[in-house]
Amino acid sequence: MAAESHVDRSIDSPLDFVYTNVIGTVNLLNAAKKHWAGQFGDKRFYHVSTDEVYGALGETGFFTEQTKYDPHSPYSASKASSDHFVRAYHDTYGLPVVISNCSNNYGPNHFPEKLIPLFINNIINKKPLPVYGDGQYTRDWLFVKDHASAIDLVYHQGKNGDTYNIGGFNEWKNIDLVKLLCEVMDKKLGNAPGTSEALITYVKDRPGHDRRYAIDASKINKELGWKPSVNFEEGLQQTINWYFENEEWLKHVTSGAYLHYYEQMYADR
Repeated sequence: MAAESHVDRSIDSPLDFVYTNVIGTVNLLNAAKKHWAGQFGDKRFYHVSTDEVYGALGETGFFTEQTKYDPHSPYSASKASSDHFVRAYHDTYGLPVVISNCSNNYGPNHFPEKLIPLFINNIINKKPLPVYGDGQYTRDWLFVKDHASAIDLVYHQGKNGDTYNIGGFNEWKNIDLVKLLCEVMDKKLGNAPGTSEALITYVKDRPGHDRRYAIDASKINKELGWKPSVNFEEGLQQTINWYFENEEWLKHVTSGAYLHYYEQMYADR
């Protein structure tokens, strides 16, 4: 899994993503190769990647496992590179590997540098909700527990050397998602309708921002029988409830230097 996974931070500090996502992956591949010493048996190297390696889609179409790589951010470039190394170790050394490329995850325990938990925290604290550009950027959203079940299936039943796309069949434009989040949060907080939506603030767009991602997850459905079990409205409610039940955790991880970093980052844009 990508230990460094936030596009904004990759723009500000690309080498961190090279060291962790590229060099880190190669270190793990070398460790597996050395430790297994050709005795692979039932061993498997599972590499979790992202739909962002494929680049951007137009108004229609989906990413498939055959889509050409076209990364546009330092983050997605680091993941594309690590994907290539994993496949190279399979082809060169016979290392048993599988790769999955997933869409945007959301759910409990999500670190609040990402959109949904960041905005939940900002709404609770009556802070601005920074929306990039015109807010029309589209992403496919995957509930974290559905992703976990897909990983379990691919790990145990996937074919060595294969890639599996994992998506939620659940596209949302950023601004529509934010407005839904505001509506649910107002009900949760007992606010008057529109209170949270008034916090939406459009900010300067992210450099190299991909317009739309959408995953075709038909391969994992047909071959392994997986499909998402949680619709977005249900998953969003579960996510919000978790953050309200874990306020101390949220306060802890949004304190000090971390909080200052993100406030400054959005202020600069």
